[in-house]
Amino acid sequence: MGLGSGGWGWARAWEWGCCPLPSAVSPLPLCRGAVTPFVLDVRMDELRHESLERQLARQRGIATVRQLDQADVNDWRRRRARSDGYLEKAGAHVYRSAYGQHSRRDDLAALLIDCGAGEAWASGSTAAALHEFDGYVLRPPFHVTIERGRNIQRVGHFIHTSVDLPLIDRSVVDGMRVMSPARTVIDLAKSSSIAQLTVAIDSVLRDGGASEALLHRRLVALGKRGRHGIPKVIAAIEGANVRRGAHSWLERRYLELVAAAGLPLPATQQVLSRAGDRVVRVDCRFEGTPVVVELLGYRFHRTEVQMSRDAERLNALILDGFLPIQFTYRQVTELSEQVLDTTRFALAKSRAA
Repeated sequence: MGLGSGGWGWARAWEWGCCPLPSAVSPLPLCRGAVTPFVLDVRMDELRHESLERQLARQRGIATVRQLDQADVNDWRRRRARSDGYLEKAGAHVYRSAYGQHSRRDDLAALLIDCGAGEAWASGSTAAALHEFDGYVLRPPFHVTIERGRNIQRVGHFIHTSVDLPLIDRSVVDGMRVMSPARTVIDLAKSSSIAQLTVAIDSVLRDGGASEALLHRRLVALGKRGRHGIPKVIAAIEGANVRRGAHSWLERRYLELVAAAGLPLPATQQVLSRAGDRVVRVDCRFEGTPVVVELLGYRFHRTEVQMSRDAERLNALILDGFLPIQFTYRQVTELSEQVLDTTRFALAKSRAA
């Protein structure tokens, strides 16, 4: 069986145990810094290290102190291996072979394992690089997110905490735990410009990392806790839509719901009335009926001035004989059946009048 990258260093560390390497081990030399991983044909069942070998294969040749202790590679043997140049510390609680060239991905894997195997995820710009977002390169300092309540710090890197780590926001790239593409875009909003976010969103949609609908659902879910940067992501999505010459996502999503339900498709962006010196344009109008639909975006916040204008618009539509109904961003995103039921009721009522 193979010991993976840097196998010679691990084999030398085991040599100082009560179970010496069998004579079948090849004595071929290996120069420090070799690019090609050295693989030893060792019968691990004779060394009682089968479990550790499997762990090393999964962990890019990295082992935790606990895993080494369980494999009888105790502190004395680790110190001896380090002093003789066979092993090196790759973090506060992890080791790896000193042989071979270690890539940045190897360094990141070591950091994730050091922060807690299965309990730490690459995030932010580090996750963006792993997902191959345009303009992002994997390099330290790395960004890692852990569950809130754990106190972990690592010199030279950024360790973030979060109470929101649902399965839908987790992913795996090249064997490493990482935030999903959609969650990565949202996390980037804290430190990125709208232009940078637009590029990231285009990368996600182009590469199939997430759909626009999923992005909006995660925005709604995470935005409930008052997460910073949500409006910035919305602005980036809207900017991408304008650049593509498309309707807003909210408008497209409502049209998709209506079509899937078998309802007649409304006309969009219709000028129907005037309120003072301003025209009244509605998002959707069901032709042949007085029913019009207003879709209130995520950033819809009512100041006193906006409330006055909205009242003028609504009054103008009602006085001109229209039946206006409004749906919020959250309703369209999470309560689609309620939206469709209200639309059906409004159409039925208009036909009965």
